Amino acid sequence: MAETCTRKLVVEVCNARNLMPKDGQGTASAFATVDFDGQRRRTKTKLRDLNPEWDEKLEFLVHDTDSMATETLEISLYNDKKTGKRSTFLGKVRIAGSAFVKSGGETLVYYPLEKRSVFSQIKGELGLKVYYIDEDPPAPPAEQKPEEKAPETEENKPAEEAKPEEEKKEEEKKEEPKTESNKEAKKEEEKPSPPPQEENPKKPEEAAPPVKVENPPLAESEKKPSKEEKEKAEIVKRSEVTISDLELRSLASDRGRSAYDLVDRMPFLYVRVVKAKTANNESKSPVYAKLMIGTHSIKTKSQSDKDWDKVFAFDKEGLNSTSLEVSVWTEEKKENEEATQECSLGTVSFDLQEVPKRVPPDSPLAPQWYALESENSAGNEVMLAVWIGTQADEAFQEAWQSDSGGLLPETRAKVYLSPKLWYLRLTVIQTQDLHLGSGSEAKVRNPELYVKAQLGAQLFKTGRTSVGSTSASSANPTWNEDLVFVAAEPFEPFLTVTVEDVANGQSVGHAKIHVASIERRTDDRTELKSRWFNLVGDDTKPYTGRIHVRVCLEGGYHVLDEAAHVTSDVRAAAKQLAKAPIGLLEVGIRGATNLLPVKTRDGTRGTTDAYVVAKYGPKWVRTRTILDRFNPRWNEQYTWDVYDPCTVLTIGVFDNGRYKHDEAAGKQGKDVRVGKVRIRLSTLDANRVYLNQYSLTVLLPSGAKKMGEIEIAVRFSCSSWLSLIQAYTSPMLPRMHYVKPLGPTQQDILRHTAMRLVTARLTRSEPPLGQEVVQFMLDSDTHMWSMRRSKANWFRVVGCLTRVATLARWTEGIRTWVHPPTSVLMHVLLVAVVLCPHLVLPTIFMYAFLILAFRFRYRQRVPLNMDSRLSYVDMVGPDELDEEFDGFPTTRSQDVVRIRYDRLRALAGRAQTLLGDFAGHGERLEALWNWRDPRATGIFVVFCLVASLVFYVVPFKVFVLGSGFYYLRHPRFRDDMPSVPVSFFRRLPSFSDQIL
Repeated sequence: MAETCTRKLVVEVCNARNLMPKDGQGTASAFATVDFDGQRRRTKTKLRDLNPEWDEKLEFLVHDTDSMATETLEISLYNDKKTGKRSTFLGKVRIAGSAFVKSGGETLVYYPLEKRSVFSQIKGELGLKVYYIDEDPPAPPAEQKPEEKAPETEENKPAEEAKPEEEKKEEEKKEEPKTESNKEAKKEEEKPSPPPQEENPKKPEEAAPPVKVENPPLAESEKKPSKEEKEKAEIVKRSEVTISDLELRSLASDRGRSAYDLVDRMPFLYVRVVKAKTANNESKSPVYAKLMIGTHSIKTKSQSDKDWDKVFAFDKEGLNSTSLEVSVWTEEKKENEEATQECSLGTVSFDLQEVPKRVPPDSPLAPQWYALESENSAGNEVMLAVWIGTQADEAFQEAWQSDSGGLLPETRAKVYLSPKLWYLRLTVIQTQDLHLGSGSEAKVRNPELYVKAQLGAQLFKTGRTSVGSTSASSANPTWNEDLVFVAAEPFEPFLTVTVEDVANGQSVGHAKIHVASIERRTDDRTELKSRWFNLVGDDTKPYTGRIHVRVCLEGGYHVLDEAAHVTSDVRAAAKQLAKAPIGLLEVGIRGATNLLPVKTRDGTRGTTDAYVVAKYGPKWVRTRTILDRFNPRWNEQYTWDVYDPCTVLTIGVFDNGRYKHDEAAGKQGKDVRVGKVRIRLSTLDANRVYLNQYSLTVLLPSGAKKMGEIEIAVRFSCSSWLSLIQAYTSPMLPRMHYVKPLGPTQQDILRHTAMRLVTARLTRSEPPLGQEVVQFMLDSDTHMWSMRRSKANWFRVVGCLTRVATLARWTEGIRTWVHPPTSVLMHVLLVAVVLCPHLVLPTIFMYAFLILAFRFRYRQRVPLNMDSRLSYVDMVGPDELDEEFDGFPTTRSQDVVRIRYDRLRALAGRAQTLLGDFAGHGERLEALWNWRDPRATGIFVVFCLVASLVFYVVPFKVFVLGSGFYYLRHPRFRDDMPSVPVSFFRRLPSFSDQIL
């Protein structure tokens, strides 16, 4: 047998920080257990230390290198029971196998400890290094004599022999948990190094039950488990993997099984034409095959070797004949003639009613030789295979497809990946030994300098600083400013740093930093080393000084490349911080109905060549283009891993304008947007199929236009309910966004930069994903001014305040005794609240519980779509739409711009008045405490003194009761004029009278 390399997973348990005390004395004696692929290792116990350091290296054997990415590494921390009898669990860390790196790329990463349940009291972090090593298999050992056989211990005992003892220990642990824990503690004291244990030192009631979990019901029709699945289940039973790991593994294995269960199976006629054999084998004339089904006709390329091996897929519903004819033709060129003459070598016919059907996982149909019938020649044969299958056939993706124009690259289904993005942080510290021309010139003008850094098309500058000769600090200018760039893999080769003089705009010198050599970090605790670089001028100045910088690639951030309200991925850039997925998103793109014509064909007839783009996370999918149909049926299904439920799936429909372009002019058309659908995953029930039709509405300069409807099937499969609930309690973005946040303006600049990078990379793919498509999917124009969006946001604010206004009107009705029984009831409720204040909060939460439970059955059953009424597209004027579609800077005439500017000034004037009123209220309150109006403040001082004396005598309950009765008094006891406090507050001064 051929030898293969073995893979080992190495886990270095370095240290932990700020652990939760568990021994009742303010400390903890922590040890770690590491589980991977049925193997368990244990570290030593560090006594009475909340910041223990182990620095132990644990090795695990990877049984299957291909499935390592689906495995999960779990590290659990416990407090040793020898030193205390309280709860032993200190926290756990789960790392997905996809985050493992090869040896040499590992770094120390601190993972926050996770809770085992919602009520666990856990805090702290665990420092780990995780990597794998590929080793060549060792040479076979020499035969060992029987007397030299190594004695069996607990460490080298086979798993089959150790299994009965493990089961006995498990039974004893269930019967006598307290006694067993004491025995284990004594054994650990006697042994110098604890062997790997199979028991998890948890409480018996918290221990995981025997793992026997059924697969979650992802598909409607379940298949019987195969032999490989049974073997995998037996391995799982022996290895005591947690329930969530088993569910995740079964979920990954169901990908292939549940393929195409959200869409309809479309019948296709497949014809594989392999090669031909002629009676005259010595002929070198080109030969091609021709396929005809009614009016459908297609032929292969002309080749001299008669070997094509091409697959053709015909949409069975679009066929207008019941027979298939395959003919072979040769192109012969006669002497003294330039034109070629086509000669038929024969034809073979098939009745489509007798063509066999094939459904995966059936094996492919083997091609056979068929004799060609011809009147002129005999002995010619063609090798081909004909069958009826569906779009799930393996040959479909690479086949010539009748409904998408054949083998056009621009009409094929493709999957794209966004480039991996990093934040590159450059900290400019200072410069030294700068050569600023002649000494007299530098002394006279005291030049101002700034540092400019460029990465690709990105250019950022620091502030200005003066250079003088009076002190060492001014002679060596210092900035200490951060410049943040967006870097996309594969990285640009160099980061160029230039020092420039403000006065003459000339470069003092520049330095180039190789991006591939820049250090990477995953958190803010890593100390970065600063570096000095020599500045180089032109050819006559090889050295013009040096610059001190600190540069790194920030892996702890998630680079935002979408609008904040429609983000689909929140994971950090560093692979070491990757977490296991919590579920699976499956989307079935079924078809569209009643699409409107977007362009004209043959000058008169309207047509639409529609395709769909779906984006979630870094994965973009594009369906095949269905040509010249207003009711296209795609029936394609795609899957994504879900890492956060509060994310958005974006689906866009476009008309393909790129598959036909003017080759002579070198121009290519653009794709036209038809509509867009967004689905927020948090609004979906887990493990449920949503099959709905969504309206497609596009905003044009002439107004909103309904373009048709699209039918989508969506299913969000949850692999672990506990992980799903914990996701709602964790921060939305990685830790670095909160410990070292970026400013709002800087974040917007970096987001638009990331959008441009993603757009540029996807437009360079083959076939390209058009710039207009990527920008429409990413909503790259949301930052542009739009009167329509401003009105929509204003009415959203008004809608949110409607509930408050309704409550205020209801309170005013009670106060004015509009409905006397309700007002009397509120008096009784006020007395109950004052006499029994401890019942206030329980009553409020119980009332909220009952209301929400009652509204559960009226919840939204269908995921919401783009709302034209909420978007305010039906009540917007043509001039406002023209302003929204205008570019930046504007291209409209001066008169149009003047009208829009005046309208904007009127709107801004009302907003300016509103802001002034808010500022005035705050300034009046501040003036009351600053004696700006001595008489008003004096009155308030006397009131405070009297109030303090009154409240020393009057109980607080009496005050609340009296205030409530006074507020709810009958209208006959009221005055129509404003109250004394309101009149007093309005008379206080503000700064409004001091503004010019």
